[in-house]
Amino acid sequence: MKLQKIKEEKKKNKISFLLKDSNEVFANTIRRLVIEEVPTLAVEDLEIKDNNSALSDEMFGLRIGLSPIKTDLKSYNLKENCKCEDAGCAQCELKLHLKASKKGYVYAEMAESSDPKCNFVYPKMPLVKLLAKQKAEVTMTAILGKGKEHVKWSPGMAFYRREPVFKIGKVADPVKVAEMCPQNIFVAKGNKLEVVKDKLYDCHLCQQCTDLDKEITFEYGKNYVFFLESWGQLGCKEILTQAAQIIVNKVEEMEALI
Repeated sequence: MKLQKIKEEKKKNKISFLLKDSNEVFANTIRRLVIEEVPTLAVEDLEIKDNNSALSDEMFGLRIGLSPIKTDLKSYNLKENCKCEDAGCAQCELKLHLKASKKGYVYAEMAESSDPKCNFVYPKMPLVKLLAKQKAEVTMTAILGKGKEHVKWSPGMAFYRREPVFKIGKVADPVKVAEMCPQNIFVAKGNKLEVVKDKLYDCHLCQQCTDLDKEITFEYGKNYVFFLESWGQLGCKEILTQAAQIIVNKVEEMEALI
């Protein structure tokens, strides 16, 4: 099996790569491990000390719980693996406190974290809006969890598709085909239609081009194009590294049982 990086957009927390000499089962295994098994921090328990905003306590808590938190996997343990035996300690719990009384939006950056490395990912994410004389104060406890338990712990979105392979003959109207492609993977050069190599893997496999001209044929390649977008708790490479380590651990556990 080989991996070939296609594109990495660090500012957008996105990466795509070509999975060669593998199969759909392995690609789907990685996808599920990313979504369900890679742990991240998220608020699990909270104490709302004051909230007379338009949002009910339940909705306020829901917004906080779904707000992603930067995660340091080296500093925190899953509660079931922590030495404190689920009693709660600095190695398995992150404490945050939010207090606001000014009119206007209350943003995630206004929350104070007990760990400077682990704050809300998006500083300007609005949590609630206060009117004059309204207040909001909440104490939060974030823990490591997995996406299979709740989506708030999922580190990102992962999906894959088969590699597209095009064969282009003498196309009657290259300009029309190029303009109709939703992903702009074709370009018309004179009377010829060519594939833009840098955009080939952006193809959505809609096959609209084959309906426009019979001289264009589409086939699925042997490789898989894998896409990963992080929600910001972890970097894309760290998510993939964690997924790889998890599958190794599962295999070793299976070998020990056998």
